Amino acid sequence: MTLENVFGNFDIKSIVNNPEFKEDSVREVIIMPILLKLGFDNHSIVRSKTLEHPFVKIGSTKRPITLIPDYILKVENNYVWVLDAKSPTEKIINSDNVDQVFSYSTHPEIRTNYFALCNGIEFSVYRTSGSNQPILLFPIDEIEYNWDELSKLLSTDSFHSGKPVVYEKPESSSVIRNDEDYLKRPLLKELQVKKQAAKRHFGVHGYFTKQSWNVVAEYIKNFTQPGDLVLDPFGGSGVTAIEAMVNSRKAISIDLNPLAIFMVKSLISPTNLTELINSFEKIKKEYLKNEPKNENDINEALIKFKHPRGFTLPKQSDVTFVEALFTNKQLAQLGYLKFLINKISNVNIRSSLLLCFSSTLTKINRTYHNSKSRDENSGNAAMFAYYRYRIAKDEVDLDIMATFTTKFNRLLSAKKDIEYSINERTIDNCKIVKGTATDLNLIDNETVDYIYTDPPYGKKIPYLDLSVMWNAWLDLEVTQEDRNLEAIEGGEQNKSKESYNKLIAKSIQEMYRVLKFNRWMSFVFAHKDPEFWHLIIDTAEQCGFEYAGAVPQKNGQTSFKKRQNPFTVLSGQLIINFKKVKNPKSIMKANLGMDISMIVIQTVEGIIAKNNGATLEQINDELIIKGLELGFLDLLKKEYSDLTPFLLENFDYHDKEEIFTIKSNTKFKTHLDVRLRIKYYLISYLRRMEREGKPTHFDEIVFNILPLLKNGITPEHQTISSVLEDIADRVGEDSWILKREDPQSKMFN
Repeated sequence: MTLENVFGNFDIKSIVNNPEFKEDSVREVIIMPILLKLGFDNHSIVRSKTLEHPFVKIGSTKRPITLIPDYILKVENNYVWVLDAKSPTEKIINSDNVDQVFSYSTHPEIRTNYFALCNGIEFSVYRTSGSNQPILLFPIDEIEYNWDELSKLLSTDSFHSGKPVVYEKPESSSVIRNDEDYLKRPLLKELQVKKQAAKRHFGVHGYFTKQSWNVVAEYIKNFTQPGDLVLDPFGGSGVTAIEAMVNSRKAISIDLNPLAIFMVKSLISPTNLTELINSFEKIKKEYLKNEPKNENDINEALIKFKHPRGFTLPKQSDVTFVEALFTNKQLAQLGYLKFLINKISNVNIRSSLLLCFSSTLTKINRTYHNSKSRDENSGNAAMFAYYRYRIAKDEVDLDIMATFTTKFNRLLSAKKDIEYSINERTIDNCKIVKGTATDLNLIDNETVDYIYTDPPYGKKIPYLDLSVMWNAWLDLEVTQEDRNLEAIEGGEQNKSKESYNKLIAKSIQEMYRVLKFNRWMSFVFAHKDPEFWHLIIDTAEQCGFEYAGAVPQKNGQTSFKKRQNPFTVLSGQLIINFKKVKNPKSIMKANLGMDISMIVIQTVEGIIAKNNGATLEQINDELIIKGLELGFLDLLKKEYSDLTPFLLENFDYHDKEEIFTIKSNTKFKTHLDVRLRIKYYLISYLRRMEREGKPTHFDEIVFNILPLLKNGITPEHQTISSVLEDIADRVGEDSWILKREDPQSKMFN
């Protein structure tokens, strides 16, 4: 785009030191040609819209202060950026002018992602959620060298509405051949969890928040092809890496916790199974022959065989040091068993048996408690059940060798499960690395084909704190730097929310760097606080990712922690999908014509009515997805960090079914105008269908939105048709798309 293409024969240099060239000239001569070239027209350029200042009033009569931006730019029905003209003598960086235009763009009636200033000599662009420094700044006479970046940020093609959920996988897209085929991959619908169906994951070793293997496998197969490189920078127990390897992909799994690295490496290391069985039998025989049982033997073993001493547990633990988690008998017997395993010379055999030993620790300690049935296989360690080192009220004295044998048999089944996927060549293609997601320096720029990751969720689980027992027994070092880099909130380091946010944001930046263009990232998250969701979306967009849709996904059976804390723990999760493309589009923030409290009530009542009662997870998912789809996630994070008090106050909760319902003998609380209710759901539905490229016939529209309106006043079809005509245009005989001009002026005047 040359100067002549934008400004014709006008001499840009003539502006400098020209006292006749003032703000009006900047508007007409400089700004309007730029806006037209960016794709805007008279319908999408709003001039001199009057805004009432939301906070300040003056005078005894409290007369409102009014704000008048020069330009507000629209795409579809939404404002997308604000532009203010200044005279050539005024500054457009590091000045009050920037604060002024920022106030326009964040005004409740506007709410855009970007704003810009132009003084005829320079052009500056800012993000409303960024710093006070411009993300793009250039002299007008160099616009041709900056046009691609300007167009990428602010053209009419740079914005899109969020895309919510459920896309069927077409048979024709089963093979990926090129970049275009990668981009055409559909989002998967929610998948049925098959947690216990893969021996390679179930029963080998306990760990925190394991992903369902079959869900991970389907995502890998959907977004990659054999030979592609899959990355999980929060690798945990290695489900992503193992499923990538099993499905003929390469993998890199990174985690700060040395326990996680040990677990995955030990499981996938190439092992001669006959030699492994023989080594186990030899150890078992020798152990049973010399097992420390009586007091004298136990005391001697405590001196002779090494066990952890002086490793401090987290402050909320029932005891201070790791050794206090075990009886003397357990310490002696475990120390002797570890001594026998360490005598094995073959490294892979030894690490496999140490994995069985580490898994045995989960049951052989004073925090282990059986279920009420007293079935030893149905109990658990307090670290998994309560997320703290809590000594069991009724301590269980299990037989160590019997437990070790059970763990060995499960490991053997797991090794057999992946036997044909593991050899020295495949291991070379599966790198398990101790490191941090905030610094992926071992990976070159744009070399990864797909990222599937499940990061820590705020203060939910302090992984390093809860792994002290295993790391101490296995002689695995956790450094202070590891603790500093762990992306959690709270924990022994008492980390702040700000610290957590920075670490997650830095991780997303690194993921963007290493991912190839025209590839996908699936970010698994389960958190009630919308602020964390907004952090992910906003950071991803700032890095250059394009949001491509979120899918609710159950993660298996309800955990003990969920049963213990039904209102503070989510049993499901959302999988947020992003694409890395050359010209990413930003999610538009919709102006819905109602305040955030009405949006929340509308959404909650809608999902309850639709499902005849809704779980906390369904309500949370609906709000987050609607927040993405309709662009109000930034507002949601400010007012509703915890929905529980609101839900318990306004709805009935049924303990047995674990669902919320409309209070008995009442209807919707909102009493919203039925046309506003219809408009809310029509915008959502039409956006979704447009993104999916599906036709939207009137009968299908009615079928989809009527269930969301029940328990209120059920509208006539004519009413739906009337609202539809206000906000959408008919295409063909009976399909509809959203209008490109703002329908709200018709609806609310």
